[in-house]
Amino acid sequence: MAIPDAFNRGAARTLPLFLIALTVIGVDQLSKYLVRANMELGQSIPSEGLVRLTYTTNTGGAFGLFANQTFLLSLAAVVAITVLVLYLRYLPRGSTLLNVGLGLDLGGAIGNLIDRVRLGEVTDFIDIGAWPVFNLADSAIVVGTFLIAYYLLFAAKKRARQQE
Repeated sequence: MAIPDAFNRGAARTLPLFLIALTVIGVDQLSKYLVRANMELGQSIPSEGLVRLTYTTNTGGAFGLFANQTFLLSLAAVVAITVLVLYLRYLPRGSTLLNVGLGLDLGGAIGNLIDRVRLGEVTDFIDIGAWPVFNLADSAIVVGTFLIAYYLLFAAKKRARQQE
């Protein structure tokens, strides 16, 4: 049975997005594993300073909101991941910025979901000053969301004007 050409074109368009997502998941999970395996909970390296590795866990969402709501946060992540994957059918051609943003968001959401399902909490370790401690999946989600917002606010409008 042959695979329809439309499917092949769609798969080729989204392959970079999935490769980005898989890379984010892999690097995120590896970094969290290394922190859990080599640091004590609450330990900081260095012990003082503006930028440190500090091993903490978070049972809530961003900034610790909705603490101990693992099921609710996991369900929200599954819904968000499903929406992202369904949106891929409508992904505009040639939208590299959007592909990268969606790949980062997808990988970050899955990376944190793996922690929630497996451990009941998310491992955080990047400690920058007064900002709450976060992880690479969180960073990917923030950067991905910024890229998507930029695309929607500026790049998509510019592209529409060029096509007129």
